[in-house]
Amino acid sequence: MHDVIAQGGLPFRATRFWFSLADEPPENCKKNENGVPVDPILAQAIPSPSEALVTSWELRDPLGESSHTIFEHAVRQYHSRVLVRATGQCFLFCRHCFRRSLLPSERSFMDSKAIEALAAYLAVHQEVREVLISGGDPLTAPDASLASLFEAVRSVPRPILIRLCTRTPVVLPQRLTSNLIALLSKMRPLQMVLHINHPKELSQEFMEKAELLLRAGIPLHSQTVLLRGINDAASVLIELFPALNRAGIHPYYLFQGDLAAGTAHFRVPLSKGLALYENLRKELSGLELPRYAVDSPGGGGKIYLPEGIAERRADLWILRAPDGSLHEYPEEG
Repeated sequence: MHDVIAQGGLPFRATRFWFSLADEPPENCKKNENGVPVDPILAQAIPSPSEALVTSWELRDPLGESSHTIFEHAVRQYHSRVLVRATGQCFLFCRHCFRRSLLPSERSFMDSKAIEALAAYLAVHQEVREVLISGGDPLTAPDASLASLFEAVRSVPRPILIRLCTRTPVVLPQRLTSNLIALLSKMRPLQMVLHINHPKELSQEFMEKAELLLRAGIPLHSQTVLLRGINDAASVLIELFPALNRAGIHPYYLFQGDLAAGTAHFRVPLSKGLALYENLRKELSGLELPRYAVDSPGGGGKIYLPEGIAERRADLWILRAPDGSLHEYPEEG
């Protein structure tokens, strides 16, 4: 583990609560041939030697966010939305993170100058309807810092939806205090997008906090990343998505793995992902079934699958982005 981090990889960080969801202790866990823990909770948290292996397809910035940066902390890839990378901190550094090469240099929460720049930008650009507050995980910041950011968005004299992207309710549900939930409710319209990959993550503590958020008028959505050895079996996802739906959490996206450096051992071959999704379409209702999508390599935006597939050339998939541009995605690599 220390070798991976010393080589400049994503640091290790996890909560005791997260480890309590696993079936075995992290120090004595069983691992597969890639050195990744077999337990789906531990596999997402514990570094492995495979992270040091970077394929020719992999990118430091797989979504091309740097080319869409409008000022520090702010990215605009879509006409109606602005993404704010508020911090590089997380309570859990997921080993499959697509921003794994960027986070170590973006630890601190955005300062007052950056927050003021965001408010000024939103005031001028009337076409922006949503602000996605992401990171890292913004809920690692104190309530006062979050309030400053939210209030800057709310200072703009028109309705803007805040989309708060976080894994904190799953990883550290205790962070969802009554004061924080009250703050989030006060800042509506605000919706929360969670990151949930496996049924084991649906702890009683999380479910209780989710219910409190819903009662506070905060809609909840969930994004799931398709991960080799963790959730790439239809039975796992057929358990997960209906459970989310019953809890009032909208299964929003199922993502094909991004081409982030050092994550090849997690990526599921696209042909397998497509077959798995076809199985899900037969088994799940329209409320239970998320959209299957991939972020086009290099910055072309989200591509829905299978409809975004233009053609397949041997072990190479040609994907068509919403703007009509074509992007290559490897079957393996």
